[in-house]
Amino acid sequence: MDSGRREMVLGVTALGAGLVVGVWLGKKLFSHRYSRSNKSHGGAKGDPLMEYLLQNSLREHPVLKKLRKRTLKEPGNLMMVACEEAQLLANLAKLIKAKKVIEIGVYTGYNTLNMALAVPADGRVVACDINMDFANIGKPFWKEAGVEHKIDLRIKSASETLDELLQAGEAETYDFAFIDADKLNYGLYYEKCLQLIRKGGIIAIDNVLWGGNVLSPGNDADTLSITKLNERIYRDSRVNITMLSIADGVTLVFKL
Repeated sequence: MDSGRREMVLGVTALGAGLVVGVWLGKKLFSHRYSRSNKSHGGAKGDPLMEYLLQNSLREHPVLKKLRKRTLKEPGNLMMVACEEAQLLANLAKLIKAKKVIEIGVYTGYNTLNMALAVPADGRVVACDINMDFANIGKPFWKEAGVEHKIDLRIKSASETLDELLQAGEAETYDFAFIDADKLNYGLYYEKCLQLIRKGGIIAIDNVLWGGNVLSPGNDADTLSITKLNERIYRDSRVNITMLSIADGVTLVFKL
């Protein structure tokens, strides 16, 4: 083989190898940055470190555990709040002695039950969703845990429910709010919850990392809505904030 032909073959071989490596690296980077979540029941399932974390920190109410296992049978179970995140939210609610809670996005009611267990006997969790079928999965567990009377389930637009609470004169009377519903309305929910939460109260916002897609939002409406709210909260002088990488990312907003 003459030298010119040999150089051409070597060049094509090198190019092919480079393309293979490039594709492999691209797939690795994509899967790392854009995995949907690092939840214990999602992208981190089977992770020895996550197993260690749960074994050495999770103190889950027996009925809460039963509802979590039931929810895992649903195809869309990634919508459920991760148990490690739910425990953090409950501990924060207890820390500020929360009595009135708003939850936007119920799904099967795992975190609804979690928060109802966290508030006192005369506490109240206003749970907002538009799907009764999923909520009906959780209802028997709420009853079994003895907290059904604390849960005020509203099956209608969350925005409508928040407006009703404001019109009823309940501004600045709630202690804690959790936002985990349709992403396009995150900004709207945030502003209305900020009106309803008292000074010193907490708003927790889920999915603020959105599987890493916030790094490259492109034209995706949900991602753009999340990134826009993240930026707005960062500049909001009405609150103090902490963004955590737990699960799919959660921002804790402390009203000043």
